[in-house]
Amino acid sequence: MSSIAVEIKNLVKDFRPPSARGKVFRAVDDVSITIQAGEVYGLIGPNGSGKSTTMKALLGLVAPTSGTCAIFGSDSLKVDSRQDVGFLPENPYFYKHLTGAETLRFYGKLCDLRGKVLESRIAELLALVDLENAGNRRLGGYSKGMLQRIGLAQAMIQDPRLLILDEPTAGVDPIGSRQIRDLILKLRDRGITVFLCSHLLEQVQEVCDHVGIIFQGKMVKEGRLEDLIAIEDQTEFTIRNATPELVAKLQSVIAESPAELVRVGRPKTTLERLFLQQTNVDKKGGMQ
Repeated sequence: MSSIAVEIKNLVKDFRPPSARGKVFRAVDDVSITIQAGEVYGLIGPNGSGKSTTMKALLGLVAPTSGTCAIFGSDSLKVDSRQDVGFLPENPYFYKHLTGAETLRFYGKLCDLRGKVLESRIAELLALVDLENAGNRRLGGYSKGMLQRIGLAQAMIQDPRLLILDEPTAGVDPIGSRQIRDLILKLRDRGITVFLCSHLLEQVQEVCDHVGIIFQGKMVKEGRLEDLIAIEDQTEFTIRNATPELVAKLQSVIAESPAELVRVGRPKTTLERLFLQQTNVDKKGGMQ
C-alpha cells in the first residue's frame, strides 16, 4: 500500500474559449503537490486562484492539459482510482424531501452497499457527524452547518482512504465551522487523509499538517504548517502572573545583549475564539 495518498506533478490546465480568436486562460500553472497518507493538507488561496480546478483534475473531472495526478499510485483519470475517494463539493446538492438517513441510504446504494452493512454504516456516520437525533428529519429543515455535516457523511459512505473537501465551511456560522473542523481532526485520528481547499486562513491553520499557497494558478509557497508560520529570527516567551519587577529585570537583561525587544504586552486571542467562548462552545467539547 502506497504511503503517498496524492501525487500531483507539474499540473497545467488551460481553458480554451469557444471562439478561436479568444485568449487561452491558464487556470493552473505547473503545480506539484505530494500528500502523505494520514495527513491533512490545505490548499489555500483567493477565489479564482486555481484551487478547485486542481481538485477537479485530481478527481478526474477535468483532464490536465499537461502533467499527471495520482491517487494512491493510480492515475486519477482511471475510474478505479476513485474507489478510495470521498468528495464534498463547495455547494453540494441534496434532495430536500429526503431525511438524513434516507440520503445516506441513497448514496450507499450507489456505492453498492446493501442490507445490514449499509444500515450499520448509516448509524455509524450519523453518530460520527453528531446527527443521530436529526437522522429522521428532512434535509429541508437542516441548517447550513447540518447540511455540510451530512455532506461529509455521504462523502464517507464507502469508507474512503482519501477525503477531498472543497470549501467545507463556506457559509457556515462559527459554531458550525468549529464542529466541522473538529470532525476533520477526528478523521485524521482515524488515519483518513484529508485534502481541503479554502480561502479562510485561520480555519486551515487549526487543522492542517501541510499547507500550499496558490495564487493566479501558481504554487507560491508550500511546506509544513509549523515551518511556514514560524518567524525565524524571533523567540517568544509566554509568562503567566509576571510581576512588574520580573518584567523590568527581563527587559534590562535584553537591553545588555545584542537582541532587540520587539514587543511587550498581553497575548491576544482571535475574534472567532472569543465568540466561541462567550457562546459556551468548548473547542474540545464536541458538537452541540
